Amino acid sequence: MSIQITVPELGESVVEATVLRWHKIEGATVTAGEPLVELETEKVNLDVSAPRDGVLTRIEHQAGDDVKIGDVLGILEPTTEGASIATPPPTSAEPNPPTSTVTPPTETAAPLAPPSAVEFKATPVAERMAHEYGVDLRQVAQQTGSAQIGKQQVEKFIKSRQASPPRAAPHAADATQETRALSPRPAPAPRASSVEADDARQERRKMSRRRQTIARRLVEAQRTAAMLTTFNEVDMSAVMTIRKQRREDFEKRHGVRLGLSSFFVRAVVGALKAFPNLNAEIQGDQVVYKNYYDIGIAVDAGEGLVVPVLRDADRLTFADIESKVRDFGERAAQGTLTLDDLRGGTFTLTNGGVFGSLLSTPILNPPQVGILGLHKIEERPIAFESQVVIRPMMYIALTYDHRLVDGRDAVRFLVRVQELVQDPVTLLLDL
Repeated sequence: MSIQITVPELGESVVEATVLRWHKIEGATVTAGEPLVELETEKVNLDVSAPRDGVLTRIEHQAGDDVKIGDVLGILEPTTEGASIATPPPTSAEPNPPTSTVTPPTETAAPLAPPSAVEFKATPVAERMAHEYGVDLRQVAQQTGSAQIGKQQVEKFIKSRQASPPRAAPHAADATQETRALSPRPAPAPRASSVEADDARQERRKMSRRRQTIARRLVEAQRTAAMLTTFNEVDMSAVMTIRKQRREDFEKRHGVRLGLSSFFVRAVVGALKAFPNLNAEIQGDQVVYKNYYDIGIAVDAGEGLVVPVLRDADRLTFADIESKVRDFGERAAQGTLTLDDLRGGTFTLTNGGVFGSLLSTPILNPPQVGILGLHKIEERPIAFESQVVIRPMMYIALTYDHRLVDGRDAVRFLVRVQELVQDPVTLLLDL
């Protein structure tokens, strides 16, 4: 009996997804637990696996299709031990183009891909372009001979298949050369319309689901919160000295580098304890004060920032914080963060300094009422004990929701963070 492969529950408040790529093509034999298709949600990507051994006989939604919970993605014909499912022979219609690694079907299933198909892997960007332009990635792989298909390979293939005037045969070219002087000069070709010219100079792509969600949440934050930003600067001399003196010992002992994250996470926790309004949330006409400290850490996920959460950050050691932040960064790059990693959070840290930003105004991560922006460390002259000295300085920015947080408390919170970072020994105390 055929089994429908459906869109599973996607997590809290997530009801839609986009088919990102199929790991298998129609007619492929699969085993129980093997990933069949990858879905992109507004928060994370997730694989839908085969519930049983069988043959993927039909794909209902291709890469780029939007789907909802319960929608049928494909049909699996289960197999039993010692038996196989025969699939119909290839028809004249071209099979569904693969969007990821292509593996020829086993002998128990009639191959639907052409014999000339080659094994390849395509990036998500390449798959999205191929879907939008109607490009068969197998043809791209055959033309380029590359096992890794990216944006450049797809663009090159699209350009190569664009219509171009046929080259004249050799004898025709000779005749043209001989009669050119006697032939009247041809009239100039009509200029392309401005619309055609614009079409040739631009391209249109569908916004990814994650990018749509980022855009929606940013607009929502600006519309629903009374956001203001206050700034200060931090002398990073003490932190830089500790990192220089203890870096090697710390890494040998804990297997992770001593970065800036642990200093600022501990400083933020200390400041939140002093100013609990910044660790709260507005729900209707009530304020919910959080007696725990789940600190979100903004990390780059390629198409934008995602914010995995350090749970109970007040109980974490410096090594715990650095290890978790490194893990978040690696899994964000691989697309393996889970919904649980991103759920909740009482306050957020974002570091634009890793991209070279000297100063910025971070935007709130609703329903949180505070976010601290870190920036590039730059040596600058400052006045110190009646003298001008050169110190490693960092601008820090606190964006807060003025509906709940007064400007006075916002400034004092930022000053407290400054004090704790400039005197790191206090971070080891119970603040």
